[in-house]
Amino acid sequence: MSATVENGEGDTVVTATEPAAEQARELMESEDMDASEAGLRLYVQQGGCAGLSYGMRFEHEPEPEDQIFESNGLRLFVDQSSLSYVGGSQLDFEGGLQGAGFHVQNPNVESECGCGESFRT
Repeated sequence: MSATVENGEGDTVVTATEPAAEQARELMESEDMDASEAGLRLYVQQGGCAGLSYGMRFEHEPEPEDQIFESNGLRLFVDQSSLSYVGGSQLDFEGGLQGAGFHVQNPNVESECGCGESFRT
């Protein structure tokens, strides 16, 4: 897996597996987004049965205060407050009928709810 980091260091790096990067790039292309500028925002918000939950959305460009990570040809945007929760994480994608979608493999999680949608650090 290749990961080029524009900003960040060591344990604050956020990466994407090749399947996740490929799926995200395909989705961005279907929305006519420029993959050289656009990216996938990964953020953390209050909510869920364990206290925190992940959010993701495509954006045309990063915000000025974002950390920008490039992994397998995908740009990942993470705001400073979310980075403390997701630093060291890897975004993965699983296909198939059961549980298809993007999943965050986060080494900072102490516990998560049964559905895997929310967590606590």
